Amino acid sequence: MAHTPSPTSEGHTAQTPLTGRRVAITGGSTGIGRATALLLAGEGAQVFICGRNPEHVADAISAVQTTGGSIDGLALDLAHDGAVDRFFAAAEQAMDGIDVVVINAAIGAEGLSEMDEASVREAIAIDFTAYLLLAWRAIASFGGRAGDIVLVGSMSAHVLGGHSTVYAGIKAGIAGFAEALRRELGNKNIRVGLVEPGLTGSDMQYPDIPAEKQREMIAQEKMLRAEDIAVGIHYFLTQPSRTIVQQLTIVPRVTDE
Repeated sequence: MAHTPSPTSEGHTAQTPLTGRRVAITGGSTGIGRATALLLAGEGAQVFICGRNPEHVADAISAVQTTGGSIDGLALDLAHDGAVDRFFAAAEQAMDGIDVVVINAAIGAEGLSEMDEASVREAIAIDFTAYLLLAWRAIASFGGRAGDIVLVGSMSAHVLGGHSTVYAGIKAGIAGFAEALRRELGNKNIRVGLVEPGLTGSDMQYPDIPAEKQREMIAQEKMLRAEDIAVGIHYFLTQPSRTIVQQLTIVPRVTDE
């Protein structure tokens, strides 16, 4: 009979199971959020998602349910006043509480001189303001219990391209916020981590990189799949409670440099 090592024995450590954990995911209807919902629900987590497109939300819910996972969700725009509270109220009611919040919903943005005022304001509202408000609301939702907050950032915070001024600036801000929040909440039994993807296939890449080109780049290992990032989020959530994966950067193996 094979020997099962103790999780406290040398060379092994206890992992935190996902079964029964209640996970709220923003931007959970497409891309990284959808892949994360499928992965976590497949391992026994209860999942609640939001997305801006009702059809995409319904499709993601159907995909998880087809595999036997537990999921619910709603369509909303996190740029709107009151959307964060609406999301949390719906998730708390559907799952009878929340243990994990994955803050992932974001939109693309270009160089500052290439955008109009309305577009700049929308990018800040969704990619920055909503991130902070979602984290703030997560703390209240945990109510003194242990909890996890995972923020999905971007390698753009480090690349700082001239045509991504707004997006890169926001993501650099999120990186600083995540590290400071980790220090603030560690003693409150809340883990905060940042996952920073490199170039990842999703509808966010349209129209610059169409679907066929994305598939080609993924086959060449020049682009990541959303599932690759979901695995990183899974890694964060399954670590022992005494640990925090403060920053996890995931990039394609092959580059053109």
